[in-house]
Amino acid sequence: MPAETLVVTEVPVLEDSVDTAIETWRKHNAAHPAPGRSLYRAMDGDTLLELLPVAGLDAVAGLRDQWQKLWTELTPVLAGDFRRQVLEFVEAPKNTDDLIPDTAYIQMRHVEVKPPVFEAYREWRDQTIFDVVRGADEVEAFLAYHSVLSTEPGVMFVSGFNAEPDAYTAVFTDERYQEIVRQAGDRYITGGERGLYTKIYVRVDAEA
Repeated sequence: MPAETLVVTEVPVLEDSVDTAIETWRKHNAAHPAPGRSLYRAMDGDTLLELLPVAGLDAVAGLRDQWQKLWTELTPVLAGDFRRQVLEFVEAPKNTDDLIPDTAYIQMRHVEVKPPVFEAYREWRDQTIFDVVRGADEVEAFLAYHSVLSTEPGVMFVSGFNAEPDAYTAVFTDERYQEIVRQAGDRYITGGERGLYTKIYVRVDAEA
């Protein structure tokens, strides 16, 4: 069963300090174990990402001390500040028995939808995006969340896969899916470069 509430933490790391940052974060997490807590590295840059399932929005306040400790431990190797958001689960066209996808890779797929058309968007995505996902063997889990607290509000899809990234991304780059993207841009998505973006991460444990 996917996590009902998910805390997403992302931070850029100095280019020559990624391995040090990973080891530091691993030790921090070992001292603060939590079910489903997982660490990832971006495939296209020196960025680390953590997914942390929590027991509802009220549990977020209890993370403050951990965040302060992580700040102190990682500060010497950081290229920028922490970016955090709290997401709530909505639905899953491809579900998982785990709190988050237990896969070597995840892709975070963010969409900021215009609020007046949000319900129409949900119906549309079930017939288009979710239909593609349900028919793609390369996609092992696909979870739809929505932001509760975020500087980048909107929909966040957490997609898990074990296939080679090129094989996985081919699912979302063929002619049919490009038409879906065009429809989304015309009808539902807000403007700006962050209205729609995707990023793939590899699980740190898979790199070890």
